[in-house]
Amino acid sequence: MSILKTALKTIFQRSFKEPIKIIFWDGDSIQFNGEEPKYVVTFNKSISEELLSEDPTLALAEAYMDGDIDIQGDIKDLIISLYSTKDSFIKVKSGILAGLVSKRNNKKDSIENAQYHYDIGNDFYSLWLDESMMYSCAYFKSDEDNLKVAQENKIDYILKKLWIKPGQKLLDIGCGWGELIIKAAKSYGAKSYGITLSEEQYKTINKKIKKENLENQVFVKLMDYRDLKNETFDRVLSIGMLEHVGEGNLPDYFKKVYELLVDGGISLVHSITMPNDGANNIFLNKYIFPGGYVPGVKQIITEIAERGFNLLDVESLRRHYGKTLEMWYENFKSNLYTIRQTKDERFIRMWTLFLQGCAGSFYSGNIDLHQVLFSKGINDNIPWTREYIYN
Repeated sequence: MSILKTALKTIFQRSFKEPIKIIFWDGDSIQFNGEEPKYVVTFNKSISEELLSEDPTLALAEAYMDGDIDIQGDIKDLIISLYSTKDSFIKVKSGILAGLVSKRNNKKDSIENAQYHYDIGNDFYSLWLDESMMYSCAYFKSDEDNLKVAQENKIDYILKKLWIKPGQKLLDIGCGWGELIIKAAKSYGAKSYGITLSEEQYKTINKKIKKENLENQVFVKLMDYRDLKNETFDRVLSIGMLEHVGEGNLPDYFKKVYELLVDGGISLVHSITMPNDGANNIFLNKYIFPGGYVPGVKQIITEIAERGFNLLDVESLRRHYGKTLEMWYENFKSNLYTIRQTKDERFIRMWTLFLQGCAGSFYSGNIDLHQVLFSKGINDNIPWTREYIYN
């Protein structure tokens, strides 16, 4: 057996407890953990020994993207299985990640990183997001909720947590396609402000504002949140934005939020988190979210405490994000014919791996999603219990 085949055998044998079959490029095969395989991994050609030794996760991910590997079986479940095994290759620290990721995203990096991902095109995202174009974890009140309902639930849930009142100024940092700031204005009477680095999102939001006749109540700017000066808000939030800040910029983010809030003002962070220390992911950083960094939940709490905020509420929505990603992937699959009109097979495999891999990562508990609520100074105007969030 060749050195490469021996290395692959060792990697897969250590990484799986469930039945799996490996078929090599020369027709040889090997099977572990039972007679009926749950997964079959077929190598259509050999892969780089050097990259495999430096970073097995990236080597195998790229091989899948390039069609050098085919997988029979549910990729989401495969990822769950990998994270459940102590010696899995997916837990090996990347040997090349440090050279790929900057700990501090400067303003130029932030613009390029945001546009790389979010300006792929509204036509692409509209095929698998719901009608609101909410590209973050939804909130399911029951198994029967569809994606549209769950995303509407999420917006209301966040606005209720913020205890937003008519006439108050609300700022959404990284406002996506603007659904929350429009809802805050229409249903809660807020004066809503949003900022984004994505030109596609900026154009779409302005169209929505005009369509809803909200030009005097909803405002959006194409800018970096760090450039916002000489203005304060009653409420400041970010949804799925903190992951793009970068490890070294976390203190700066919370410092800026403190500066932007009025005394007694309330802020909410809705962010993917790690259960312990923060981390980067080699595949996501290289292909999906350049400059991304998933903070540890304890990092967020520490930053809030050290900045002088008062912590009000912390909630995990891990299962909700797993379900959201499953629904996105089902929409993605059902629109593959249309996607193939403009995207090649490598792109489709990359996004398949992203959507299913992330779903598996949430369900396995490797990553989490937390909503963290905090105030600048004491705020005794919010209700005594959490019941106000659910009524």
